[in-house]
Amino acid sequence: MRKLVIMLLCCLFTVSLILIVACNEKEAPESSYAEDRAQIEDLQARYMFALDFGDIDKYVATFTEDGILDIGEGEWQSRDTIRQVLTSMPKPEEPPADPDAPKLHPSTGRHSITNIVIKIKGDTAYGRAYWFHMSNNNPQRSATLDSYGHYEDKMVKINGKWLFSKRRIYNEQVSKWSAPSDNPCW
Repeated sequence: MRKLVIMLLCCLFTVSLILIVACNEKEAPESSYAEDRAQIEDLQARYMFALDFGDIDKYVATFTEDGILDIGEGEWQSRDTIRQVLTSMPKPEEPPADPDAPKLHPSTGRHSITNIVIKIKGDTAYGRAYWFHMSNNNPQRSATLDSYGHYEDKMVKINGKWLFSKRRIYNEQVSKWSAPSDNPCW
């Protein structure tokens, strides 16, 4: 009888241990809309910082390997193509300075986004947002709003990280890049 009680206690201990281990091994919880939205807004901000500070590697890293960037000149598909096109673009020149004027610090430009709308379906998301660009590329180095438009994005979540699979940029300063008159948002 004593052997039976010991075996029964050992079995009970083993089953208890298995249950404890099984309860602690939870599957990774699905992300919430709020978590996904926060990560997508972070992606959009990292894109803007990389663009404004000329960090091509970080800019390109916001896209999937086969991601598409379309600025109104056709689609550039893949990180390599986007990098190649952007690095081959000429750098903007400073306006000629008055030789008698004090030397100016380098001009800068900054993009901002507003009115962000995001629709998430599993590991795919669609976004719309207004953008505008401020710069101080003038002899007074005063801030000016010099361009605006909107983005139409498709994003995918790969290995837990959101990336652009397609970004279409509309720019209202350039007629061939301007948006159609229909509301782009659903």
